[in-house]
Amino acid sequence: MNKTFLIVLTALLPLTFANAGEWARFRGPNGTGVGSGDIPVEFSEADFDFNVKLPGGTGCSSPVVWGDKVFVLSANADDATRYVCCFHALTGEKQWQKEYESKPHHLHTRSSYASSTPAVDEERVYVAWSTPEAVTFKAFTHDGEEAWSLDLGTWQSQHGFGASPIIYKDMVILHNSQQANQLDAGEKPGESFMMAFDRKTGDEQWRTELVSKNVCYSAPFIRQSADGKDELICCSTGNGIFSLDPMTGQKNWEVNDKLFKMRTVASPIEVGGLIFGSNGSGGYSSNYVVAVQPGSNGNVVHKIANSGKFKAPYVPGLIADGDMVYCLYDRGYASCLNAKTGEILWIERTGAAFSGSPVRVDDRIYCVDEVGMVWVIAATPEKYTLLAKNALGEESKATPAIANDRLYLRTDSRLISVGGKKAAGS
Repeated sequence: MNKTFLIVLTALLPLTFANAGEWARFRGPNGTGVGSGDIPVEFSEADFDFNVKLPGGTGCSSPVVWGDKVFVLSANADDATRYVCCFHALTGEKQWQKEYESKPHHLHTRSSYASSTPAVDEERVYVAWSTPEAVTFKAFTHDGEEAWSLDLGTWQSQHGFGASPIIYKDMVILHNSQQANQLDAGEKPGESFMMAFDRKTGDEQWRTELVSKNVCYSAPFIRQSADGKDELICCSTGNGIFSLDPMTGQKNWEVNDKLFKMRTVASPIEVGGLIFGSNGSGGYSSNYVVAVQPGSNGNVVHKIANSGKFKAPYVPGLIADGDMVYCLYDRGYASCLNAKTGEILWIERTGAAFSGSPVRVDDRIYCVDEVGMVWVIAATPEKYTLLAKNALGEESKATPAIANDRLYLRTDSRLISVGGKKAAGS
């Protein structure tokens, strides 16, 4: 290759795409919510790299990123039309959009017709949604061509669909949990499965039947067991915290014995050698967090219930830093606990309502409240420290993505990038 060309190419890289990145599923790498990059602490609208409108104008689906592309699902609240969208990750320019007519149906007030976060790999992006009659699961190439489409059968839940797929080796895996209790007269209980499909063809590789009780929205993650084998970890009301062989779907173990009395919405995480999960209800007062020792002889190590000293999240996920677990309660509290001891180290009233889950960059936690304020909190066990509050200008129930030295933020009707410009406090 010409030496002069190499010099010119090297000089151009910082101006184009030197800091490529991937945030390939809900809450990023293995569902931890942890990313890296030069993300500003304080920023305003003037610091946005881009602020683009999403078709349909509503949705809780969080963005995912692969290289120079951002993918997100959006919807029309009136007619339930679904939109699969791709934008350039640096400029915000729309690359393509696919539109699918659908059927309006009942949703929870905090849900939407676009609540599932896509998963993305080096070739395709995978999206899911449902009506009562059908669960739709589709794959698209990065250029917007539909690679395959599946109808996974009927859907039972008045809360709406929100299952987010994950990638494992040559498969895409979906936690298809459905409602089987507290149904109206004449309604048929839903059936729940963990399901795996070939990424290229959509061919089903395995399905494992789960116990159906409440519809649950937890997305699984992959951990390595003591003997070095990969295991898929997830949680639900019916199965507690459980492990499957991700290659076959065969059950390895579960810690159940009615571990969760209520719905699991947040996804599990591993902290300090323990697996943490949470459950709750719209009343919030009975929420609690549990931590279990994984394995066939697993047991409950901690159960931390709502009290004057602690508020357990229902919808927002937990976020960890070392052996510390940080919690953002749906209705106005932040807290920190020690994963190994279960000790509550601090609690602080925020007054903000959260539906999105927190993410972390170094020692900073970012989370968007329901009015569209980005809270930046120090990940420190010593005390609660609020570093900044940054307004997005519109309500939000989504979780940020971190890639390319940027924070990608989704409000009801906008996709925003911040970090590419010099921002206050950066």
